[in-house]
Amino acid sequence: QETLVESGGGSVQSGGSLRLSCSVSGQMLRVNHMAWYRQPPGKARELVATLNPIQNRTTYVDFVEGRFSISTDDTKKSWFLQMNDLRPEDTAVYICNGVIIRDGENLSRVRWGQGTQVTVSS
Repeated sequence: QETLVESGGGSVQSGGSLRLSCSVSGQMLRVNHMAWYRQPPGKARELVATLNPIQNRTTYVDFVEGRFSISTDDTKKSWFLQMNDLRPEDTAVYICNGVIIRDGENLSRVRWGQGTQVTVSS
């Protein structure tokens, strides 16, 4: 079974930056939808950004527009969330999400990362 492995979380002061990474394990597959979610303390999980790696289209929720950027690399099996101008309200567990299709199959499989903590202090 494919797994998503995240890295890059940590603690920063307000105005700082962090870059999160997510990579999918496994061979003979492609990722046709990439996303980042977050879950603030005591709140529900919320979508942050999405990327269609085939069309190279991105979407962002209003509260990160202009500050966060989602991207992928040439392998299209890793994706990133560059977070700039971080604010205390960005404090959350950030979780990557991917929709995977194994070569030779026509079934979409949704996978989630384990989450990485981002803490922003004022």
